[in-house]
Amino acid sequence: MDQDKEQDRPVLGIMLMLGFCVVAPMGDSLAKVIGQSLSLGQLLWCRFLVQVLVLIPLVWLTGRQWKMRGRVLRLTFIRTLLHIAGIGGMFTALRYLPLADAVAIAFVMPFIMLLLGKFALGEEVGPRRLIACAVGFCGTMLVVQPSFADVGWPALWPLFVAVTFALFMLVTRQIAKETDPVGLQMVSGAMAIAIMSPLLWLFSDDVAGLAMRLPDGREALLLVGIGLFGTLGHLMMTWSLRFAPSATLAPMQYLEIPFATAIGYVVFRDLPNGLASVGILITVAAGLYVVLREHSVARRQMRVPPTA
Repeated sequence: MDQDKEQDRPVLGIMLMLGFCVVAPMGDSLAKVIGQSLSLGQLLWCRFLVQVLVLIPLVWLTGRQWKMRGRVLRLTFIRTLLHIAGIGGMFTALRYLPLADAVAIAFVMPFIMLLLGKFALGEEVGPRRLIACAVGFCGTMLVVQPSFADVGWPALWPLFVAVTFALFMLVTRQIAKETDPVGLQMVSGAMAIAIMSPLLWLFSDDVAGLAMRLPDGREALLLVGIGLFGTLGHLMMTWSLRFAPSATLAPMQYLEIPFATAIGYVVFRDLPNGLASVGILITVAAGLYVVLREHSVARRQMRVPPTA
């Protein structure tokens, strides 16, 4: 009953999703600003540290479930490794690419998830959605092409991010019904700190990407901002799904691309060129088709009466 009442507040859910679409690229823009002066390892460690410091009191005050063991604990560990890799890939991409291009290329993720569902999990995916995937990939290549001409192979980092987060989402789906999403993020953040701390301590002097140094005041504020925006964005997305149906919210995620474009222009004076802009439009159109088609198929399946 409580869940039904929460689902009856779609405007709140929509506002939370809009908030996520603004907050997520803001965090990415901060990472792009500071990514030239601090190592990738330090960025990631500080980002997850802020996440843990924010979520521990939230979990404690709200009495959320966070303890886990066995299969759930193992999958959470794998999910954490994928989370570290995905965010690290995005932060690396932002060192080379305009914000809008990096975000738009990473939005190939829904197509990768669809293909993984079909070929790895045996889920039924019709020819229309497979064609939409192919169109979406073509659109993504149009975004990649100008960046590839400018910076070379680093332009492919967002594709790595998309694959990593597609696997991240598949693992999350395996444990979603057995965990509290906020408690899961707290445990995952603590795991990330536990994984990264010994690596940074042992190899800080030998590996450039793991170098640690005391940030100045401006850098410290930016590091805190990256962690806060990342954590807040996750909470907004999680809570939006409590108040509005996923069929309403899923298409809205593509608003992150125009928000990223606007933030990229205001902060860095970067805009996608003509070819990349066409590619972004194609990718968004194909992605929206896949989302709407999936919900159409799901509705039809719900109407089919169960067989005896």
